[in-house]
Amino acid sequence: MTSGVKNRTRQAIIDAAIDLLAGNPACSLGEIAAAAQVGRTTLHRYFGERADLLSAVASEGGERLGRAATLADLDRGTGAEALLRLCREYFDLGSLLSLMFSGQGGECWESQDEQYLIGVIERGHADGSIDPALPSDWVLTLLWSQLYAAWEYRAQRQEASRHHVLDLLTRTLSNALRPPQS
Repeated sequence: MTSGVKNRTRQAIIDAAIDLLAGNPACSLGEIAAAAQVGRTTLHRYFGERADLLSAVASEGGERLGRAATLADLDRGTGAEALLRLCREYFDLGSLLSLMFSGQGGECWESQDEQYLIGVIERGHADGSIDPALPSDWVLTLLWSQLYAAWEYRAQRQEASRHHVLDLLTRTLSNALRPPQS
């Protein structure tokens, strides 16, 4: 059985890796160890090679994405409401998603996850909350691009509160997804 201290140390290393690799995919293991406030030897005790650490990052990423989807309760409400709840949950995963999109996050995003989101979008098409003229893959691309824009906006404007940026994000997506008024 692994002790609480070992679990916390391992988690600190994974968290540091997610944060640093998102900003600099070429960062060294030494930089990750320093950010985790452990020695390089300690990092290697937990992760013998960079590939081992990246595998742990991918696993952690999958867990975080799954928790976000669970918290968003994607089966409740209209398709658009579900996507907006998911955006709110994903917003706090900025470093992880940046890492994933850069290709450094491994296989934390499964094809079934994408298929599930497409199902939510199709539900929105059917219930009238998402413009049916917008293809599902377009809506997914819009979701990811707007999340990225929100993270960048907040990073560039230190005075912008999380609440304000989330409001901008959800307002933009709501207006983009809404079917035209007849």
